[in-house]
Amino acid sequence: MAIVAFSEERFPLRIAFGTSGGPERRTDIVRLSTGFEKRNQRFSRSVRRYDAGSGLKSLADLTLVVEFFEAMRGRLTGFRFRDPLDHGSARFGRAVSPLDQVIGTGNGEARQFPLVKIYGSGDGAYQRPIEKPAAGTVRIAVDGAETAAGISIDATSGVVSFADAPAEGAAITAGFEFDVPVRFDIDQIAVNIAAFEAGDIPTIPLIEVRP
Repeated sequence: MAIVAFSEERFPLRIAFGTSGGPERRTDIVRLSTGFEKRNQRFSRSVRRYDAGSGLKSLADLTLVVEFFEAMRGRLTGFRFRDPLDHGSARFGRAVSPLDQVIGTGNGEARQFPLVKIYGSGDGAYQRPIEKPAAGTVRIAVDGAETAAGISIDATSGVVSFADAPAEGAAITAGFEFDVPVRFDIDQIAVNIAAFEAGDIPTIPLIEVRP
């Protein structure tokens, strides 16, 4: 395997669906003399953190993670990770629909639209870029009608390309499943087999990256 900055390989699914973790945000809060607070967010985008150790159920799982850790060269190479609670454009438990997320509006010239997932509503909604859609899951609609003609999906960047630019004012919507780009956030997986069999599971942190 050639050493690359990011591998499109996915972390083992059966372990991923037992992990813990989620989004993290950093906010600086200053209490003013008036009693009011001044709040400032450090990052415009949340960063997701996970603990893959909590998904381990057996020594076979542990061996699989160690092999994957070696293949990714520890913290060197990023990879795909399936978030157990947030991996689709639809609400949890619902099937993907091409009407799930608005990804843009046609102007008669633009031909590329990056996938996004929107959290909340109105002016305060958070628009999360989706850069690692799962291949074969993306569905596109233009003005409410699903179409695949003249459309290509870049599964490595999440960009939807049209052969012909959508018409002025046409709503572009999408449905999809996706992975989170992450890397190991540890340089060593230290395992005591006896302790593992007794229920002492090692912590194996993962952190989201920008691929």
